[in-house]
Amino acid sequence: MRSPKLAALELKRFGRGRLPRAALVAVTLLPLLYGALYLWSFWDPYGRLDRIPVALVNDDEGATADGRKIAAGDEITRGLLDSKVFAWHEVDAAEARRGVEDGSYYLSLTMPADLSRRIASSSGDAPGTGALQVRTNDANNYIVGQISRTVFAEVRTAASTDASRSFLDRIFISFSDIHDATERAAKGADRLERGIGEAKKGSKDLTAGLRTAKDGSGDLADGLTRLDEGAAGLRTGSRQVADGTQELADKVGAVAGGIRPYLKDNGKAVGDSARFVADSAQAVRDDLDRLVTSAPTVAAEARRASDDVNSVYETRCEARTGETETSGTADATAGASASGTSGPGTATVPEPDPDSAPGASAAPSPDAPATPGGPTDPTGPAAPTVCASLERARNAAASVADVAGDINSLVQDNSGDLGKLDGRLATLKRQATALAERAPHLDEDLETAVTKINTLNAGAHRVAEGAERVHTGLSDARKGSASLDTGIGDLSSGAISLDGGLFKLADGSTELAGGLNDGVDKIPDYDRRERDRRTDVMADPVRLASRSLHAAPNYGTGFAPYFIPLSLWVGAMVAYMLIQPLNRRALAAGAAAWRIALAGWLPVAAIGLLQAGALLSVLHWAIGLEFARAAGTVGFLALVTCCFTAIVQWLNARFGPAGRILVLALLMLQLTSAGGTYPVQTSPGFFAAVHPFLPMSHVVEALRRLITGGGTGPVWQACAVLAAFTPGALALTALSARRKQVWTVDRLHPELSL
Repeated sequence: MRSPKLAALELKRFGRGRLPRAALVAVTLLPLLYGALYLWSFWDPYGRLDRIPVALVNDDEGATADGRKIAAGDEITRGLLDSKVFAWHEVDAAEARRGVEDGSYYLSLTMPADLSRRIASSSGDAPGTGALQVRTNDANNYIVGQISRTVFAEVRTAASTDASRSFLDRIFISFSDIHDATERAAKGADRLERGIGEAKKGSKDLTAGLRTAKDGSGDLADGLTRLDEGAAGLRTGSRQVADGTQELADKVGAVAGGIRPYLKDNGKAVGDSARFVADSAQAVRDDLDRLVTSAPTVAAEARRASDDVNSVYETRCEARTGETETSGTADATAGASASGTSGPGTATVPEPDPDSAPGASAAPSPDAPATPGGPTDPTGPAAPTVCASLERARNAAASVADVAGDINSLVQDNSGDLGKLDGRLATLKRQATALAERAPHLDEDLETAVTKINTLNAGAHRVAEGAERVHTGLSDARKGSASLDTGIGDLSSGAISLDGGLFKLADGSTELAGGLNDGVDKIPDYDRRERDRRTDVMADPVRLASRSLHAAPNYGTGFAPYFIPLSLWVGAMVAYMLIQPLNRRALAAGAAAWRIALAGWLPVAAIGLLQAGALLSVLHWAIGLEFARAAGTVGFLALVTCCFTAIVQWLNARFGPAGRILVLALLMLQLTSAGGTYPVQTSPGFFAAVHPFLPMSHVVEALRRLITGGGTGPVWQACAVLAAFTPGALALTALSARRKQVWTVDRLHPELSL
């Protein structure tokens, strides 16, 4: 069976379940932990120094030199805060000492109290050197201490240069200033003599003005007295207002304290009652509308019905009454007595005759034919019983008509009042509805009102306190105005003395002008350009001109050539923990040794190429690693992968379980001698001796040229070394495969297994 097919069968084993496939993916991505993740963790530490907490103590008390205030500590502090080199925390000395000790701050920078004084002393008789004090604690972090020494050396150099430049600049400026000042003084002395005459006139004006000021100060005192009296009234009134608001707040608070629990517990009941009132008001409004609309119609109908009933009564009853009156009043009186009723308009009902036969009735039979004038004749007179009913109906109808008329008159006469009543009912409904809506929140509204009243009370008290302060201030101002008046009087006396002293000044100014004009030509004068040139040269006589060829942009780029081969070696090492370095089936079948070696190397080499591709992709697109020679880097790492997998395969095939330990030991030996961090010349002699003979040393040198640029000589040299190591390791693996085809006691019973 050919080697590629054997390699494919070896990889096919990992497709038989989820766990083997996951293991294969994990092995492929494992180099990312060493190459990508580790590089990412410190990709650009110097670009993030502003996150390192550092204590900054400025105890500098400042100094004065040549009449100028020097605050070197403040200037250095501002410069450091603006530079954002570290995360500066301005604290005192005790806090800085405690923070560096417990690790709250990695280090501290202290500007002592005499810093400015020592810098200023450089221009005096006893010059001294200012010292910036740095405190570190390697127990917190050793690297930060090393970085701080470099940073603070630059700070010290800059501070020293600035101090020297300031000192020298003051020297050269002093010459120019003395020359210019002397020249100006000479001219000033000439002007002084002319100005004395003007000063004399001014002194007279000053005397007159002070007299006017004396009068004005008296007026000011009077006005302040009146203001003080008014402020006293304001104080009294504001205090009364404050007392009133306090009383209001106390009463409202007491009442609210008793009412609010009821409102809080009975808010729903109050809302329900308010809704009932609103509904009742709406019902009454509806009834009023119907009353106003129906009253005229009902009155007219009632009157019409009354007239109809009255007409019937007159037709049926009053005609019969006229006929009976002609028969004699005796019968009418007898009939009235017999019926037990009397009075005008009352119908008489005769009682039945006791002598008549049983069952006889005074009323005619319904079946009897109507006779003229009988009770069943609709056009004839009615019977006495019918007339009585009709009369009662007529009276009732008249009463109803009168009542309906009165109601209609009431409605018509009081339409304006009914409109007002309707409006008030509408207002009652609206207010009751609003009360129902706010009922659940009445306790909150009450609390808000109490809060506002308390706020008003507090404001009134503040006004009263302000009025008190105004009154006190005006009292002090009144006293001050009296002192002002006295002082102006003293100034007036002094102005008179000034007028006399100006005469003496004139004599001295003449002598001064002569001496200054003689000294101007003896003082050197430097212009600004000449002064700046001399100051720069003397302040910084030696400068460092540095230039970097093929500079790495950040810390991670500089260390990538070291961690990329480390991650690929670890990837090969872990891959041979899962994949057999020598195929057991091929060994048992007696296949050719070189085929067995290739069959064990090809699958891991393929996985290694995937590892290299994933690593480069993440480094470039996720972290931001840029390659000066991208294509060359890809091809070179493919060669590195083939070489590393061949070496790891041979160690595992030749030494078995112990080979894994040898792989790890060889990795440690290469890491310490490859010169990936510090130059190999700084390491002990042993590491410098083995450096040229290990493949990773050449890989690191080549990757530096491929990533950051430079000559390609180390790249071709590394390719030659890798090209020699790869077939050599495969040949040794084939030799080991041939030996493995012979079974021994050690193979059947190994002394060590992992």
